[in-house]
Amino acid sequence: VQLQASGGGLVQAGGSLRLSCAASGRTFNNYVMGWFRQGPGREREFVGFISWNDGSTYFADSVKGRFTISGDNAKNTIYLQMNSLKPEDTAVYYCAARSGKYIYSSSRYYDYWGQGTQVTVSS
Repeated sequence: VQLQASGGGLVQAGGSLRLSCAASGRTFNNYVMGWFRQGPGREREFVGFISWNDGSTYFADSVKGRFTISGDNAKNTIYLQMNSLKPEDTAVYYCAARSGKYIYSSSRYYDYWGQGTQVTVSS
């Protein structure tokens, strides 16, 4: 399984960005995919995930109501729409995936990782 992330950049506080993660290598009907992030001097933290099984999503409290995830089955691609961005959202965002239907908030449960994409939010 290969994951290719894209879409990071620099945005002012209050702005929006959309990240993409394209998956390849197998079918993903029984996978969950989503995002972690790691800010300067911080540990990698859970952001949000989507289940290809039923389309359910789960988000960290810090982004709930501001971030959404959607998926395009035909393209094996998920999108992280980030609105009302804050400086504390500044981080390298990593796409991740695991087989199965359960979403875990710990990074150790995820087998597949994409390269990071930098998101910088200026105040």
